Amino acid sequence: MCGIFAILSSTLNDADLRQHLITCSSRIRHRGPDWSGYRVISAGDGRPHSHGIAHERLAIMDPESGEQPLVSEDGNIVVAVNGEIYNYKELYADLKAPYKPMTGSDCEIILPLYNEVGATGEVASRLRGMFSFILYDKKKDLFFIARDHVGITPLYIGWGNDGSVYVGSELKSMIGECTRFQCFPPGHSYCNRGEHANTFQRWYKPEWAPEMLPGLKPPEEKLQLDVLRHAFEKSVVQRMMSDVPWGVLLSGGLDSSLVASICARHIARRSTSFPKLHSFTVGLENSPDLIAAKKVADYLGTIHHAYTYTLDEGADAVREVIRSLETYDVTTIRASTPMYLMSRKIKAMGIKMVISGEGADEVFGGYLYFHKCPNRQEFYDETVDKISRLHQYDCLRCNKAMSAWGVEPRVPFLDADFLDVAMKIDASDKMIDKANGRIEKWAIRKAFDEPNDPYLPDEILWRQKEQFSDGVGYGWVDHLKAISEKKISDSMFDAAANRFPHNTPTTKEGYRYRMIFEEYFPGEAAAKTVPGGKSIACSTERAMAWDASFASRADPSGRAAGVHDSAYDTTFHADTKQPDTTEPPAKKSKN
Repeated sequence: MCGIFAILSSTLNDADLRQHLITCSSRIRHRGPDWSGYRVISAGDGRPHSHGIAHERLAIMDPESGEQPLVSEDGNIVVAVNGEIYNYKELYADLKAPYKPMTGSDCEIILPLYNEVGATGEVASRLRGMFSFILYDKKKDLFFIARDHVGITPLYIGWGNDGSVYVGSELKSMIGECTRFQCFPPGHSYCNRGEHANTFQRWYKPEWAPEMLPGLKPPEEKLQLDVLRHAFEKSVVQRMMSDVPWGVLLSGGLDSSLVASICARHIARRSTSFPKLHSFTVGLENSPDLIAAKKVADYLGTIHHAYTYTLDEGADAVREVIRSLETYDVTTIRASTPMYLMSRKIKAMGIKMVISGEGADEVFGGYLYFHKCPNRQEFYDETVDKISRLHQYDCLRCNKAMSAWGVEPRVPFLDADFLDVAMKIDASDKMIDKANGRIEKWAIRKAFDEPNDPYLPDEILWRQKEQFSDGVGYGWVDHLKAISEKKISDSMFDAAANRFPHNTPTTKEGYRYRMIFEEYFPGEAAAKTVPGGKSIACSTERAMAWDASFASRADPSGRAAGVHDSAYDTTFHADTKQPDTTEPPAKKSKN
């Protein structure tokens, strides 16, 4: 995972543009500590403005010759890419005109693809992987930007006072530089030329939800366990592509355990002398995830690394986590903090890439609130909505928490081809049916339930869903709430709607995170890059209507949904309650 940044259509002279480009790009150098590359394209030869493109490199593929920005052999096309293209060899073979790669970088395929199909969504739609890229064509004075199908890689776009366009992997690269900025929408492209100039154009249009919106008739393909299993195995194996040391994240839950199992089995089939798989987990001492991950690691024979952290160590990191993740979303911060701490340990070991299990809960309805889902239409709509929002939640968490320390995460559950298989399955085959022994994510569990050649022990394959912020230790979330109760007074919280009119916090924990966020990312534009709304156990607003009890239990923890073995009791109330008083509130200082 790298960092990309550009200032396009700038009125600055070349020297000032280069210096400004370096200053802004250096703010995201943590994403790519291995090398920095800068290109300034001067005004002239039909170009009214100058353009600058920067790349902060994390070398995973071809560490010796894959520096970016990449430049075409004739010098006309410049491209900076963040991500990995897993099918680049197949794409080279399918090109209409022969092309001899100049580097071993998987990202170089974008150069001949652009020459073949132009600045169209077809460039992005042919790629299989995770990516954001910024391409500039000197002859046409054309820039073309695209982001992967569900936003696995982060990307933001902003506009300066002089008409310039800023593009960067993280918000911090453009804070203070733009008058307006926003998230670059996943599955879209943006070009300054052509019929749809300066507008976002959707290129990702899967059959199961062409506009990535709910409301369509749910797919009706019946579940084929072998097809589902083979599709996921293919996705995992694709992501084992690396020229540097790598490992797997292993929480001991179903999703990460399946990933680890497939990796371990594939490595064993390669060679008995092939290096063993490294696995990593984090949690409070004796937490559910640490215990379960150890069982899986022992079963698979991985070289396992279990990291513990204390409540104080986690709390001390929260401020830096908010700065790194660029969010004030409560559940994201809760889950990101232990992942952030673990990433630092992983990097210290010399590991640059890990494969992780994000996305399974969105695709298969794995969150515990799905126990209350009333019908297949609601199930389908909720999963479509959840996938469309991943770039603001789990993809953001996984990517930025790991990239903060220069580690690349890969997520096979979100492979475009695998999504085409999994999301076309009849929602009835995915729904929870406790009466018939179907728990959450039954379909993917059953696909890997092979008694004659088991992938996992039954106690792991059928382990109850634990959200990451809970699985690291139930005391973690409770500790964060307690800190916020001490730091945020009743009078401060009483003024929440005036202090934060957009996405007003409903808990003191949320208020505290919002205050910290605004220190680093001031202004309404920054606040609007973060989602809001009521949620229970990570649901969308839609699912809040599935059960009457959800209205008062809207907390992101999986224990709030009322079905967890360690669920909050019936007296639990999520929103911070103000004490009853007949006294008028004290006047607030103008300061």
